[in-house]
Amino acid sequence: MLLDGGLATTLELLGHDISGDLWSARLLLDQPNAIIEAHTAFFAAGAEVATTASYQATFDGFAANGIDRAQTATLMKKSVLLAREAANQVTGRPTWVAASIGPYGAMLADGSEYRGGYGLTVGELREFHRPRIEVLAAAGADVLAFETLPCATEVEAVLLEVDEVGLECWVSVSIDGARTRAGEPLDDVFAMAAGVPSVIAVGVNCSTPSDATAAVSVAARTGKPVVIYPNSGEGWDAMNRTWVAAESDPHFPVERWVAEGARLVGGCCRVTPADISAMAVQLGH
Repeated sequence: MLLDGGLATTLELLGHDISGDLWSARLLLDQPNAIIEAHTAFFAAGAEVATTASYQATFDGFAANGIDRAQTATLMKKSVLLAREAANQVTGRPTWVAASIGPYGAMLADGSEYRGGYGLTVGELREFHRPRIEVLAAAGADVLAFETLPCATEVEAVLLEVDEVGLECWVSVSIDGARTRAGEPLDDVFAMAAGVPSVIAVGVNCSTPSDATAAVSVAARTGKPVVIYPNSGEGWDAMNRTWVAAESDPHFPVERWVAEGARLVGGCCRVTPADISAMAVQLGH
């Protein structure tokens, strides 16, 4: 299936300010129609999966912005409903809604998801993730999308939690070369998901296209389908809150990804509807 691209990127292209700590999740509160518009743009480009605006939606993060737990849960559910509203407008092809669950580091809004090494235990990370996993699992999504996980500890935490939820998921890590952002070998981390029945795919997102491409065959060794959706190749400067230009134009060899075992393909940060449309052409959609 063809995934979407960078939701936040598309919201910015549509003229919305997402510069705060909540990023695109802020629009769940005050501009929900903008989120539908962004999902619709990706579906129009050929995407078959809408990834919800809940990557940055956490109880801790919303609380820091004065939003209580009840309203936070409502906003998380709303992210699924908005994606479903956009998906229901699509005819002629299957559609999924993937409930995005970003890493602990995303809540910190300081670039920690590109480093890992939070200093938290598996148990502490399970406690952090559990409430929103429960909310999003009950909100009507087709699949949970654990995204941009930078370290083995967090992968272990979400795998232990998801076994108790009963909803299928994919697990996608962020990498630097052939290792996680925290420096662990990919083979070891991917292998953690191999025996978990509820994991329908394992792979990489929010890394450079070249690193992600090299990881497809590694992920495929788990025997699971592979999910692959790199960013544009640009780098995130957390201190200055800006993107640093890539050395060259992005290259998304989706035909190669599929040949090597990928079954869910798309893009992440800075990947636009136009990029997804080009992927759809490669896939013959």
